Amino acid sequence: MEQQLDIINRDLGQDPEALIRWSLAQGNQPIVTTNFRPFEAVILHMVASQRPDVPVVWMDHGYNTDATYRFADALVKRLDLNLISYLPKRTRAHREAVEGPAPGIDDPRHAAFTEEVKLEPFNRALREMAPDVWFTALRAEDTPERARMLPVSRNADGLLKIAPLLQWTARELYQYLQRHDLPNEFDYFDPTKVEAKRECGLHLQH
Repeated sequence: MEQQLDIINRDLGQDPEALIRWSLAQGNQPIVTTNFRPFEAVILHMVASQRPDVPVVWMDHGYNTDATYRFADALVKRLDLNLISYLPKRTRAHREAVEGPAPGIDDPRHAAFTEEVKLEPFNRALREMAPDVWFTALRAEDTPERARMLPVSRNADGLLKIAPLLQWTARELYQYLQRHDLPNEFDYFDPTKVEAKRECGLHLQH
């Protein structure tokens, strides 16, 4: 099977739409995850164009900007997305009343914060939805860790992880948005990453 993935990476790794088509034929329970960061409309449009009912899983940690929430609502409506939100077990208001504002990355409490607001909700989503194919908008440009990833991989649990846009540049993403008249939003902040080139841990665990 791993040999087949090597061939798929070689032959389809530079062709996102063909890779999505192949991937959708590999399983019965695909999902696409999103955080509604800049350029997310590309992956959501690409996958939903081929599978309109695909579950779009959002780990909404409660710390998004107002603009991100408005963008999410607009994009869900525009693309008629099957959005499924996973929330932390405590609301942001509850958490902050007890522990104060989100800790910075140098704060020893930051790992526990990330676990609570992003990793636990995602692991819960995996348990409840039991996907066999997972589409993600990871790009090699994002972090050094992602630069070493492949468009198609299989994790320890057998989940097929697909990153169709891994090799795309921001320019290519922008051009896709323009071609399809899709919205974008740059007012975005992830409190579990804080810095653009830093991993939150989700893609290192899975």
